[in-house]
Amino acid sequence: MFTSVERRLQGDLAMWFFILAELSVFALLILAFAAAQMLQPQAFAEGRAQLDTSTGLAMTLSLLTAGLLAALAQQQLLAGQPRRASGLLLLGLSVAVVYVWIKLGEYGHLAAAGLGLEHSTFFTLYWILTGFHFLHVLLGMVILAWLAWHCWHGAYGPGRQSGFESGVLYWHMVDLVWVVLFPLVYVL
Repeated sequence: MFTSVERRLQGDLAMWFFILAELSVFALLILAFAAAQMLQPQAFAEGRAQLDTSTGLAMTLSLLTAGLLAALAQQQLLAGQPRRASGLLLLGLSVAVVYVWIKLGEYGHLAAAGLGLEHSTFFTLYWILTGFHFLHVLLGMVILAWLAWHCWHGAYGPGRQSGFESGVLYWHMVDLVWVVLFPLVYVL
């Protein structure tokens, strides 16, 4: 009547510890941003007015789409379709490139307008938070490319998917952080 379903934590335990450590650093930075905003609401409102919310939304959609494609790739891998998984990861990687392109354009625009790291508390924290996240996106893109390569070459079979799962988990951590950063930095 009842079937036994084996439940396990996806990915490697080491990746979970790494993600927890990274989320802790982001949490501290986000708390610093929120605290500084409470102390300087006018300066943060003025800083935020210099940002384009539609740009932030486009970056959000890009990262979430890449995350969806990574999740679909994981489903394809579990269904025994590693080459389809590879294709979905490459598509996700190309969507992530859109984020990079938009973010670099935004950085260039802000720098040209003189809104650099030392312009105000808002922009100091903006550059630190979004720059730290940007580095994580770049690492996540390398991971997606690595996973796609290994999927294409059949490296992940039954019982050998932990590394794949860890890579997808990392990308979802990048998504999760941006879902918090977007409203905090661009909207609130």
